[in-house]
Amino acid sequence: MKVMIRRGSDGVLSAYVPKKDLEEPIVEQQNPQLWGGTVTLANGWVLQLPEMAAETSLPITVEAKRLSGD
Repeated sequence: MKVMIRRGSDGVLSAYVPKKDLEEPIVEQQNPQLWGGTVTLANGWVLQLPEMAAETSLPITVEAKRLSGD
């Protein structure tokens, strides 16, 4: 699924899923550099993000895989 990852003015990372019109803060991330691991959204969804360079600029739209959540 397409997911837009961005960092708000408060420094909090969030994920926006256009098909679901859903925007949730990222509350946990597997890797400190974000990419190539999983992230957990505030609603409980766990997404697998693709491998990308650590210095990839935000916002960016990526193809992520939903592993779990309601």
